[in-house]
Amino acid sequence: MPIKRILIVAAAAAALVSGWQVVFGPGVSAEPATVVPAPAVDTPATSASGPQTVVLAGGCFWGVQAVFQHTKGVIKAVSGYAGGSKDTAEYETVSTGRTGHAESVAVTFDPSVVSYGTILQIYFSVAHDPTELNRQGPDEGTQYRSEIFAQNDEQKRVAEAYVAQLGKAGVFKEPIVTKISLGAPFYPAEGYHQDYATLHPSNMYIVFNDLPKIENLKRVFPDRYQATPVLVSARATN
Repeated sequence: MPIKRILIVAAAAAALVSGWQVVFGPGVSAEPATVVPAPAVDTPATSASGPQTVVLAGGCFWGVQAVFQHTKGVIKAVSGYAGGSKDTAEYETVSTGRTGHAESVAVTFDPSVVSYGTILQIYFSVAHDPTELNRQGPDEGTQYRSEIFAQNDEQKRVAEAYVAQLGKAGVFKEPIVTKISLGAPFYPAEGYHQDYATLHPSNMYIVFNDLPKIENLKRVFPDRYQATPVLVSARATN
């Protein structure tokens, strides 16, 4: 297992020594989320025909996937790689930070239930910190960058307007560094990376970095939260 995934175990041990009790499930103390306003510009549900997909990068894909798997209206959330070529879209190679990929999640949603703008609002509020450049939490490298891989011109337009809106409002203490791209291909990650937070809820990396994101989704967006996640693998449902 890569170093970035196991360093948190040492932090957990230190926390336990100092007397901090780690509680799994609903009792996990959520890290502060940044409450952001809804987009002033959004894609109307009436203009969408069928399910829509956007690819979002915001650090390790385990947590981003978990957040959107618990979001009402999301049909599917698949971990993978975007921003690089097919022949290097493989975890160990991407982890070198030299392939151009970002760990990403392809979020497919029903726009009649949850709008594209709301997906972005959740992305900026609880899924990751858009002010961290080429890193998220304990993970560092360009493969952990913040980037929206829009699938069409309308998605790109809405994303650009939203970033400008949040910047003007001064919602974050630091500038937003999220990139916005158009049309980059997406390559699904290996099977063992899918549904990772659901399959490994006691993993210390998940406990410290990802369960708090799910709790923040439940707290900040209670009307958007669903307790039962939509999963990729049949194994996660057994």
